[in-house]
Amino acid sequence: MAVRRRGLAAVALAVAASLLMAACGGDDDSGSAAPTSAGPVSGKFEFFSWWTGPGDSEGKQALLDLFKQQNPSITIVDAVVAGGSGTNAQAVLATRLQSNDPPDSYQRHAGAELLADIQAAKVKDLTALYDQEKWRDVFPKSLLDMITVDGKLYSVPVNIHRSNVLWYNPKALEKAGISGPPKTWDEFLQQAPKLKAAGITPLTIGPLWTQEHLLENVLLGELGPEAYAGLWNGSTDWESTEVKAALDKYTAVLKQSNLKQSAADWQPALDPIIEGDAAYNVMGDWANTYFLTAKKQAWETDYNATTAPGTEGVFNFLSDSFTDPVGANNEAATMAWLKLAGSKEGQDVFNPIKGSIPARTDGDPSKYTGYSAIPFKDWTDKNTKIVGSLTHGVVANNAWKADIETALGDFVSSGDSAKFASAVKSAYEQDK
Repeated sequence: MAVRRRGLAAVALAVAASLLMAACGGDDDSGSAAPTSAGPVSGKFEFFSWWTGPGDSEGKQALLDLFKQQNPSITIVDAVVAGGSGTNAQAVLATRLQSNDPPDSYQRHAGAELLADIQAAKVKDLTALYDQEKWRDVFPKSLLDMITVDGKLYSVPVNIHRSNVLWYNPKALEKAGISGPPKTWDEFLQQAPKLKAAGITPLTIGPLWTQEHLLENVLLGELGPEAYAGLWNGSTDWESTEVKAALDKYTAVLKQSNLKQSAADWQPALDPIIEGDAAYNVMGDWANTYFLTAKKQAWETDYNATTAPGTEGVFNFLSDSFTDPVGANNEAATMAWLKLAGSKEGQDVFNPIKGSIPARTDGDPSKYTGYSAIPFKDWTDKNTKIVGSLTHGVVANNAWKADIETALGDFVSSGDSAKFASAVKSAYEQDK
């Protein structure tokens, strides 16, 4: 469902002491962005993202090259900050927004992650642009509902990634005498002793954000899509028996991982799978580009993937989106960029390289092969159940997400599911 005003009020309370709450510019700047006339644009265009990894940087460059081709007189400033699934970039961005020094367009995960910026009047309403470009006809309603705030749209999704993916090494399973990946987390726990006996780590993990990524998908697999979605709107009680059981399952799963030797980021967490020393990793489908392009692995032979245990028929999504910041220096270039980012041409240039799929439903299927054909088909299947990622900004506002992550650090160490559930529930009541 659409993001509600109570989420905005929560963010206001959470960041009231921050200068992010100080709106900049006059009424004209903070209103709906008016579509500009067609034609090439010029001047300097500063593009801000965290796309530096394999696939990310190449996909970004292909899209920026197309933007330059369409606008030969534009000077592109690629302001990029690496690391932490965007957390480092967001810290830098917060400082710039606080100083009223925004780039011409910046990356955010689509959904609740943008709420603080909307409440602080840091981004413009793009509803008029959606209407002009007829994007409501090509973006799925379920996606638009999740990024709509009080009937308005403030960012343009350029892609869709899937969170609930279980990556695995088929040869490692064969070595352990396992016929295929687990359908449930209980089955995974049954496989773990066989893998260990064969000298294979059952599951690899990285830093805290990857542990949060695993958490959301264990919760999804154990609770199902409806109860999982209820965790984020208050209809599922975090202190219920079912949720605590799912949290205990997460602890059991973590015990079968290399948590004590956890990797510094998601890429090195995948390396033991490539080397055959580990069997499984739960990561978004940006991992496909790492396997395929960076490490030259063969799809289905050297590596394979399926939905995370218990999540067949469910798409846990996240999306990279771009904004029109209040106070940006080159409004014409920003609007031209957003039109390209939301276009069929732009999304079909960017996504096959990035390792994601179009947010639009009219992408060219011939461009999405190998692993990518699976999410491309599932995203547009009316029978697929769509839910949003916690880790990647869809379902929880920044204040609540930060509180969850603080509690998660303690939970991973202690395994105290009751304490974690109580902390998350209390934070929801405070931050909603």
